[in-house]
Amino acid sequence: MVADFSAGRLSSDAGGILLLREVAERNGLLQRFSECFTDHRDPERIEHTVLELVTQRVVAVACGYEDLNDHDVLRDDALLATAAGKEDVTGSRRPRERDRGHALAGKSTLNRWERTPADATVASRYHKIVYDGEAIERMFVDAFVAAQEKPPEEVVLDLDATDDPVHGQQEGRFFHGYYRSYCYLPLYIFAGDFLLVAKLRRADADGAAGAVEEVTRIVAALRAAWPSVRIVVRGDSGFAREALMRWCEGNDVDFVLGLARNDRLEAEITWELALAEIGCAVTQAPVRLYRDFVYQTRRSWARARRVVGKAEHLPGKANPRFVVTSLSAERWKAAALYERLYCARGDMENRIKEQQLGLFADRTSTATMRANQLRLWIASLAYVLVHELRRVALRGTVLATAQVSTIRTRLFKLGGVVRISVRRIAVALSGVFPLHGVFRQALLQLQQGYPMRC
Repeated sequence: MVADFSAGRLSSDAGGILLLREVAERNGLLQRFSECFTDHRDPERIEHTVLELVTQRVVAVACGYEDLNDHDVLRDDALLATAAGKEDVTGSRRPRERDRGHALAGKSTLNRWERTPADATVASRYHKIVYDGEAIERMFVDAFVAAQEKPPEEVVLDLDATDDPVHGQQEGRFFHGYYRSYCYLPLYIFAGDFLLVAKLRRADADGAAGAVEEVTRIVAALRAAWPSVRIVVRGDSGFAREALMRWCEGNDVDFVLGLARNDRLEAEITWELALAEIGCAVTQAPVRLYRDFVYQTRRSWARARRVVGKAEHLPGKANPRFVVTSLSAERWKAAALYERLYCARGDMENRIKEQQLGLFADRTSTATMRANQLRLWIASLAYVLVHELRRVALRGTVLATAQVSTIRTRLFKLGGVVRISVRRIAVALSGVFPLHGVFRQALLQLQQGYPMRC
């Protein structure tokens, strides 16, 4: 048996590239992202447009290529070049001889794009493509609004922070005592499975830093689109801050937030904890009781608020938990509020894991925070693109609720032989691909789910 790499123009990611290209062309997501950049390059000398750079980078991340070094080989993938919109998908007509045969950008070109400083101008030598952060942030919210077929009655905004370990002596590095490492502390906001915010922050600030500003911006955009929508802010105890709760109360936004336990809070559920302990001793199973009460901190809160206490006793230990909320007891009883509403926020952690483990959102290894923020957005855009594929194309299939890594392994990693003629590009896929039926159904549902853009 003899094996070598002489098969020619064969893409190992044909499934992912073909499907993600279809999503991007039909919903215009990558086009909108590319419009958030100002290109100061000489138009006569541009070989790779911003849209082509964006598409190459985002689709590659979705297919599992986290490292820029990978692109020195990926730039020869004719199918990826097709997805990026290249007319010369083999690179045979490039001006410089050393570039011929390489249709897409290499690692150095992509690195210069990512590392462009905010003050770059036409006079800059290498870094000339400047991103508009505010426009990119708006784009994620606009994509969520555009994806809704009809105005929702209620939107729950899930807030969370996580650690993003740094890779060296980078700008903004700080040792975080809780995570026991030098890291960034990005802020994420999701609405269900939809990513709305991925904000890179230093780790020396409070976990809720910037939350009020981000929620203010999102709520304004949602109410501009849907004036009557109800909005609920949900988060763990790191977000139970007076500034956020006061803002919500002043802007007709409800909240349900975890509350760190203390002696005063535990004293409020002493009786319930004792009963739970007795019940656990009798049944040898966890017992949960709930109590509604009004609580105010001694200094940090400006007013008293409704708190729900969970008096839980597990075999061997007590496990009291608390949430503070603006929702009334008439609308949400204590047990339902905690178990059905608050605990549902745990699914957001799965979305963050998809971001960091499946789409390399923690690959923030450049020298500056600005460049690392762009890398975080690239990973976020890859998530949004794959989520659109999952939401529209994979509904009703065995991959309808699959993680990004599973979709990549089972659907994206599909070999395809690329044949290029004057009139068309033909891709021959494996005839023994196990999920060929899912692939066909996904393509059909994409075509039905999105009207083709002109």
